[in-house]
Amino acid sequence: MSTNKKITKVNSENKPTGNSDYTFVPTAESKSQANQFRMFAVLLWLGAIVAQVFAIRMFLKAVNTGESPINVWVIGLIVLDLILVFAGSILWKKSNRLDPPSEKNKFLFYMQNQLGVIMAFVAFLPLIIFILTNKKVDGKSKAILGSIAGVALLIAGIGGFESNMASVEQYTEQTRQVEDLTGGSNNVFWTKSGKSYHLYNDCGYINGDRTTEIFEGTVAKAHEMKNITDLCDRCENRAKKANDEIVQPVTESENAATLSLDSIQ
Repeated sequence: MSTNKKITKVNSENKPTGNSDYTFVPTAESKSQANQFRMFAVLLWLGAIVAQVFAIRMFLKAVNTGESPINVWVIGLIVLDLILVFAGSILWKKSNRLDPPSEKNKFLFYMQNQLGVIMAFVAFLPLIIFILTNKKVDGKSKAILGSIAGVALLIAGIGGFESNMASVEQYTEQTRQVEDLTGGSNNVFWTKSGKSYHLYNDCGYINGDRTTEIFEGTVAKAHEMKNITDLCDRCENRAKKANDEIVQPVTESENAATLSLDSIQ
């Protein structure tokens, strides 16, 4: 069976591993792109820290001159801080999907995957402390400005949090699983809105009316492009059934041959 949907093949290395000692290694292109994303993420985070410093300076300047600290400069810099932190976290998470860390060192593994959350605190917590501990600011102004900075911290933290942490071990295990089910082919299918990758392009879950384009590539590419880490249950069961049907006739032929040999003896 086949699909009449548009199939878009994603450039990727699709070589079968062929051995149980296989360990996932990102392609040179993926590693290079990951390094670029990380560099831009760091630059954006540095920009966020600079925005925070200026926000603190504008806050203190307003307080020392007797003006209201709730002004367009302070609020504008908080918003800029949020945009920079959030954008940096998005790029950082993309880089980890392209070039995932290993789970061997648990501390470094969690640090690399959740660095966006840490940077959210670095970019906002000092500002919040300055606002809440300044004795020259009245309680109402502290509450308003502190709430704005606190909400920005919360949004930045959520944007930086990685709920599905990528790892070398995860990519390795899922690639092996796909190859075991397909007889050595590291090839899967997915859609823009899907949450699972599939072994068959005619699977009913990706051939509905809402689907106009199906992507084809490796397990790693499904991770990189859509952060998809779940294998379709229907495709998995279909592949297992197909493999059983192949094995069963062979087993029956072997049994028949054994009985014939016994009868002759």
